[in-house]
Amino acid sequence: MANLSDDTLHKILQQIQQQAVVSQRSLNQVNGQIAAKSREKRILELTTRQLDAIPAGDDVKMYKGVGKAFLMEPRKDIRAQQTEEDKTLTEDLANLSKKAKFLQKQVDDAQGQLKDIFHSQNRERDS
Repeated sequence: MANLSDDTLHKILQQIQQQAVVSQRSLNQVNGQIAAKSREKRILELTTRQLDAIPAGDDVKMYKGVGKAFLMEPRKDIRAQQTEEDKTLTEDLANLSKKAKFLQKQVDDAQGQLKDIFHSQNRERDS
């Protein structure tokens, strides 16, 4: 790093810092999405438990909310929709977790690079 001019070093630092900021913002956004999907999954699980507690039978009427209205649907259709939604949420959470790990690694790498540059500059000045 001794042979880099101050201008070049400043540009490199700006680029690394910008990458760290962008990655941190993306990581915060992904963490928010993970929290929202986890909330949806917990609500779905609670709804599923409540519906499973209702005794099976033809005389039980089930309704699904559609906007401001409710439509009567067979139990098996509601259960199939819940199963599909659970599968989708599980996949989404897995993908978001992978993305969060990747972004966290990017943030850590950028911070490590900044520390390395500052430490090398301090060593050069001490010499």
